Amino acid sequence: MAFASLARERYISLETFKKNGAGVKTPVWFAEEGGAIYIYTLPDMSKVKRIRNNPRVRIAACDMRGKVHGEWLEATARLANQTETARGQELLKKRYWPWKSIGDFFSRLRGRKQAVVVIQPLNAT
Repeated sequence: MAFASLARERYISLETFKKNGAGVKTPVWFAEEGGAIYIYTLPDMSKVKRIRNNPRVRIAACDMRGKVHGEWLEATARLANQTETARGQELLKKRYWPWKSIGDFFSRLRGRKQAVVVIQPLNAT
Protein backbone atom coordinates (compact mmCIF):
# COMPACT_ATOMS: atom_id res chain seq x y z
CA MET A 1 0.00 0.00 0.00
CA ALA A 2 1.47 3.33 -1.08
CA PHE A 3 0.27 5.23 2.00
CA ALA A 4 1.07 2.54 4.61
CA SER A 5 3.54 4.85 6.38
CA LEU A 6 0.64 7.20 7.23
CA ALA A 7 -1.64 4.58 8.83
CA ARG A 8 -1.02 5.65 12.44
CA GLU A 9 -0.82 9.38 11.80
CA ARG A 10 -3.51 11.90 12.76
CA TYR A 11 -2.48 14.65 10.31
CA ILE A 12 -0.81 14.97 6.97
CA SER A 13 0.80 17.99 5.40
CA LEU A 14 -0.74 18.54 1.98
CA GLU A 15 1.49 20.49 -0.38
CA THR A 16 -0.26 21.98 -3.39
CA PHE A 17 1.44 24.07 -6.05
CA LYS A 18 0.80 27.59 -7.33
CA LYS A 19 0.99 28.42 -11.02
CA ASN A 20 4.53 29.73 -10.48
CA GLY A 21 5.56 26.35 -9.00
CA ALA A 22 5.77 27.50 -5.38
CA GLY A 23 4.48 24.91 -2.91
CA VAL A 24 1.92 25.71 -0.20
CA LYS A 25 1.74 23.30 2.75
CA THR A 26 -1.40 22.80 4.86
CA PRO A 27 -1.94 20.33 7.73
CA VAL A 28 -5.19 18.38 7.23
CA TRP A 29 -7.19 15.53 8.70
CA PHE A 30 -7.39 12.52 6.43
CA ALA A 31 -8.85 9.05 6.06
CA GLU A 32 -7.49 6.27 3.87
CA GLU A 33 -9.32 3.45 2.13
CA GLY A 34 -8.41 1.27 -0.80
CA GLY A 35 -5.21 3.11 -1.60
CA ALA A 36 -6.86 6.55 -1.69
CA ILE A 37 -6.73 9.32 0.89
CA TYR A 38 -9.74 11.55 1.52
CA ILE A 39 -9.57 15.04 2.97
CA TYR A 40 -12.24 17.69 3.26
CA THR A 41 -12.12 21.43 2.91
CA LEU A 42 -14.30 24.34 1.91
CA PRO A 43 -14.82 24.48 -1.86
CA ASP A 44 -13.68 28.11 -2.10
CA MET A 45 -10.32 27.53 -0.39
CA SER A 46 -7.14 28.31 -2.31
CA LYS A 47 -5.96 24.70 -2.11
CA VAL A 48 -9.01 23.63 -4.16
CA LYS A 49 -8.15 26.22 -6.81
CA ARG A 50 -4.53 25.03 -6.87
CA ILE A 51 -5.62 21.38 -7.22
CA ARG A 52 -7.90 22.29 -10.13
CA ASN A 53 -4.97 24.04 -11.84
CA ASN A 54 -2.37 21.38 -11.03
CA PRO A 55 -3.34 17.94 -9.66
CA ARG A 56 0.24 17.18 -8.55
CA VAL A 57 0.56 17.21 -4.74
CA ARG A 58 2.92 15.94 -2.08
CA ILE A 59 1.91 14.58 1.32
CA ALA A 60 3.83 13.77 4.50
CA ALA A 61 3.05 12.92 8.09
CA CYS A 62 2.96 16.00 10.31
CA ASP A 63 1.70 17.32 13.63
CA MET A 64 -1.37 19.54 14.02
CA ARG A 65 0.72 22.67 13.38
CA GLY A 66 2.13 21.28 10.13
CA LYS A 67 5.62 20.32 11.33
CA VAL A 68 6.56 17.47 9.01
CA HIS A 69 8.01 14.33 10.63
CA GLY A 70 7.68 11.89 7.77
CA GLU A 71 8.86 11.30 4.26
CA TRP A 72 7.23 13.26 1.42
CA LEU A 73 5.17 11.15 -0.99
CA GLU A 74 4.30 12.23 -4.52
CA ALA A 75 0.61 11.98 -5.39
CA THR A 76 -2.22 13.41 -7.45
CA ALA A 77 -5.39 15.03 -6.15
CA ARG A 78 -8.82 15.74 -7.57
CA LEU A 79 -12.23 16.75 -6.34
CA ALA A 80 -14.35 13.75 -5.40
CA ASN A 81 -17.49 12.75 -7.25
CA GLN A 82 -20.77 12.42 -5.33
CA THR A 83 -20.21 8.78 -4.29
CA GLU A 84 -16.62 9.43 -3.22
CA THR A 85 -17.71 12.52 -1.28
CA ALA A 86 -20.23 10.51 0.73
CA ARG A 87 -17.70 7.74 1.45
CA GLY A 88 -14.93 10.20 2.30
CA GLN A 89 -17.16 12.09 4.74
CA GLU A 90 -18.23 8.80 6.35
CA LEU A 91 -14.61 7.70 6.83
CA LEU A 92 -13.55 11.09 8.19
CA LYS A 93 -16.46 11.21 10.67
CA LYS A 94 -15.59 7.74 11.93
CA ARG A 95 -11.89 8.51 12.27
CA TYR A 96 -12.25 11.92 13.93
CA TRP A 97 -15.34 11.25 16.08
CA PRO A 98 -16.68 13.39 17.74
CA TRP A 99 -14.67 16.42 16.55
CA LYS A 100 -15.58 16.14 12.86
CA SER A 101 -19.29 15.82 13.66
CA ILE A 102 -19.15 18.86 15.93
CA GLY A 103 -17.37 20.86 13.23
CA ASP A 104 -19.89 19.72 10.63
CA PHE A 105 -22.75 20.87 12.85
CA PHE A 106 -21.31 24.39 13.10
CA SER A 107 -20.52 24.43 9.37
CA ARG A 108 -24.17 23.65 8.62
CA LEU A 109 -25.29 26.43 10.98
CA ARG A 110 -23.11 28.87 9.05
CA GLY A 111 -24.36 27.56 5.69
CA ARG A 112 -20.95 26.29 4.64
CA LYS A 113 -20.58 23.44 2.21
CA GLN A 114 -17.65 21.05 2.15
CA ALA A 115 -15.64 19.60 -0.69
CA VAL A 116 -13.87 16.25 -0.50
CA VAL A 117 -10.54 15.76 -2.23
CA VAL A 118 -9.26 12.32 -3.29
CA ILE A 119 -5.50 11.83 -3.18
CA GLN A 120 -3.91 8.87 -4.94
CA PRO A 121 -0.30 7.74 -5.24
CA LEU A 122 1.39 9.15 -8.32
CA ASN A 123 1.58 5.74 -10.02
CA ALA A 124 -2.18 5.01 -9.48
CA THR A 125 -3.61 7.65 -11.81
